[in-house]
This record gives sequence, C-alpha cells and structure tokens, in this order.
Amino acid sequence: MKDLFSGHATDYALYRPDYPEALYQWVFRHVQHFDKAWDCATGNGQVATVLAKYFREVEATDLSQAQISQAVLLPNIHYQVSPAETTPFDANTFDLITVGQALHWFDFALFNKEIKRVAKKGAIIAVWGYELLTISPEIDAIILDFYQNTIGDYWDDERRHIENQYADVPFPYKTLKKSVFLQNYDWSLAQLCHYLNTWSSVRKFEKANGYNPIEALHDRLIGVWGSASTRLVTFPVFAQLGEV
Repeated sequence: MKDLFSGHATDYALYRPDYPEALYQWVFRHVQHFDKAWDCATGNGQVATVLAKYFREVEATDLSQAQISQAVLLPNIHYQVSPAETTPFDANTFDLITVGQALHWFDFALFNKEIKRVAKKGAIIAVWGYELLTISPEIDAIILDFYQNTIGDYWDDERRHIENQYADVPFPYKTLKKSVFLQNYDWSLAQLCHYLNTWSSVRKFEKANGYNPIEALHDRLIGVWGSASTRLVTFPVFAQLGEV
C-alpha cells in the first residue's frame, strides 16, 4: 500500500470530505453484531469515530503515523500503524470491516486474504470512495480540464479504480448491495481550492514543476464562481457491501 498523504496530513484532516450519515446507516443495517469493527486505512479517523458510536471496540489502522496523529481520540478506538495486508489482529475478530477512499491503494490479493483471516463468519466488509465533485456546468468543466489535462499525467495508475467505481477490483465476497450516496457542502472558493490542494497528483505536479497549479486554477474559477460567498458542492460516494 502506498503512503501518499503523510506529507500534508493536517490539510487532509481539515479539507477532505467526510461521508453521509445515510451511508453508515445503510452499512449498519447489514451488520449482525456490534462487538468489534476494523476501520482500515483510517487516515485521520473520521470513519472510526462514527463506528465508535455503535461498536464496543474499534481498531483503526493506517500506514501513516502522521495521519493517525490528527485523529480524534476516543476510549473505545485503538489506533495503530499497520499495512492493510498484514495486521496484528487475531483470526475471527471483526463483525465489520470498513475501507473509505483507500481500497484502490491495496494489494488486493493479500488484503482479501487478510480479510478472510480476521473477519468473523458472516461479517460485513464495506468499501467506498467518492468521485469527482460537481458544482455547476461552468465550474465543473474547468475542474475537469484541470483534472484531465493539467494534472492528468500526475495521477497514480490506481486512480482509475475510483473512476470506474471499483468495477475492476476483486471482491471475493457474497455481494449484498451497491449504492451511491450524495455528500453536500456549502463551500467557499477558498475551501474548494484547499480541498483540491490535497490531491496527491497536485503534490506530485508541484514537486516536478516547482510551483503549485492550484493558484492558476483559482484565478480561472473566480470568473465563473459568481457573487455568492459559497456554492453547493456535491460528492457522489459509491459504496459496496459484502458478506465474508
């Protein structure tokens, strides 16, 4: 699993979107027991903190200590640095395993082997990710041009799995459901640009070229943003459930 986010963990915690309550409730409806959950690639713990409201214990792992250092501490969450594919957990431990916006970075064969080892019989695995945001046709066109042309060559190959909603990712479980949820925000132009600045491709572009491309993008967006201080920003969140 690649660690692409340690270098800007604070920005990641501040500006990355979280996930809609409807997604969590959809997941929980399929869970039989609420004893132990594992949030894999927890990042700053945004999913783990939600799981902690429902589960007796939550294990939250990430490859990045910098990310974990930004997490909210709760008494029933145990954070630790660990790759997704090799964990310290006992066999038959978890009732639910979640992966938010990270599955595409994993070694799929090794991760699925680890899932089958640490999950209880009948446990649920839930994976999800969010696609390119939408705001308005004019703004979306500029962001898409930036995404495809300005920084297109700087995306890792794994990005294609987000673009096709994990259609090509092995998922050797009894598939229960697939769904798409919408997460909405009222963001200023500054907030939007802060979010875009967390993209790994932007950081790779900056390192390769010696300047940050978000500054020029901001100037392009000003002309179509309009007079409103904030705009409605929508992230489509695609999700998939399986029974182990």
